[in-house]
Amino acid sequence: MTKPESQSKTYSAGVLPKDKYDKLDQYISTLEDKEGSLIHILHKAQEIFTFLPQEVQLHIARHLDIPAAKVFGVTTFYSYFTSTPVGKHTISLCMGTACFVRGAEKIAHELKDKLNITSGGTTEDNLFTLKEVRCIGACGLAPIIMIDDKVFGRVKVENIDSILKEFKEEV
Repeated sequence: MTKPESQSKTYSAGVLPKDKYDKLDQYISTLEDKEGSLIHILHKAQEIFTFLPQEVQLHIARHLDIPAAKVFGVTTFYSYFTSTPVGKHTISLCMGTACFVRGAEKIAHELKDKLNITSGGTTEDNLFTLKEVRCIGACGLAPIIMIDDKVFGRVKVENIDSILKEFKEEV
């Protein structure tokens, strides 16, 4: 099984805002067991920066006085973490059994074509990130797409344009 784009490469962000680093440092300073809290720190860092570029991972390693390889290893092991930029909206496409049997593969192909991205990828305009997930937990509505926190059930290929349009108009 190949890893999604969000886990197959590490992105260098260059100069990131100092206030974001300050916010992360402030969070780390509140923790008693800093090294034991690595996953919590990575969650907080991803919340602050929206992704975990090399610079942020190195900053965390230096702040905790642990090898950068350990931070990188945790970041790449857990699918929740991403080292590439993510879009304003995350599209989660359920590929669980019920959704797959009811046409999720066709929907995946249509989304990838319409957005010109692969699973785990982000559109050039940084509006959408596409993730294929194992199960959303609403099998009776299969196939399902979830954009951010909004669930779309019984999705058909012909629904994709109108679903995406709803989120494109927010801009």
